[in-house]
Amino acid sequence: LLATDPDADRVGIAVPDGEDYRLLTGNEVGAMLLEYILSRRTALGTLPKDPVAVRSVVSTSITDRIAARYGCEMRDVLTGFKYIGGVIAELEKAGQSDRYVFGFEESYGYLPGTYVRDKDAVVASMLICEMAAYYKTQKRTLMDVLNGIYATYGNFLHQTDSYAFAGVKGMEIMANIMDDLRRDPPKAIAGIPVVAVSDYLASTTVDAQGNVTPIALPKSDIVSFALDGGHGVIVRPSGTEPKIKVYLTAVGATRAKALAIKERLASDMKERLQ
Repeated sequence: LLATDPDADRVGIAVPDGEDYRLLTGNEVGAMLLEYILSRRTALGTLPKDPVAVRSVVSTSITDRIAARYGCEMRDVLTGFKYIGGVIAELEKAGQSDRYVFGFEESYGYLPGTYVRDKDAVVASMLICEMAAYYKTQKRTLMDVLNGIYATYGNFLHQTDSYAFAGVKGMEIMANIMDDLRRDPPKAIAGIPVVAVSDYLASTTVDAQGNVTPIALPKSDIVSFALDGGHGVIVRPSGTEPKIKVYLTAVGATRAKALAIKERLASDMKERLQ
């Protein structure tokens, strides 16, 4: 099942899973499409030299592992598909637009080609159907494919929590929370050590040893915590609502282990933000 929003720039899908259907997340579909594009173009010999894929900083990091397997450069950009379009424009200016193979955001936005500079549910819907049809010839469902991705790269689970702060006072509280996270970042979240803190306003990443690496992106009110084991927490105020959004990533050898870690992360951040 496929459904787009009215202006057809986002598409969501649901696939058979036993006796029912399962709604796949934007992260899951993005990972599946990247794996499909890179694996098929490698097999067909059409993958360009030094391919580039792009994702927003709050989207799944399982794509780092997928891209690395196929020798694809994975670029991070700020939230907003205009930044993915910006990467296409940069490659085009350098005469290298063919290097771009795929871009996506966790909010159900995908772009597999350089036809436009925005997420495109029309071409993405066609690509999803093509992917499903191809795997069907191998007697594999999309759930089989997704489970295979987790078996190969690890079980990545994601969750986005929103915390509302109403009124003028709420905006002040939100600003104080972000300031506190920057001024006194936690050394651990849910008992898991923080190995690096990325402050997108300061444009720096500081690891646990105090080493500083610059972030080559426009300044943005985002703080990201990389945790030991590949887990992560990203905190940013919403650009359209009086809310703070928290993006959680948990990685486990099994889905059950990843789920347990995700719940611990969610509980810890709830205490910090409420």
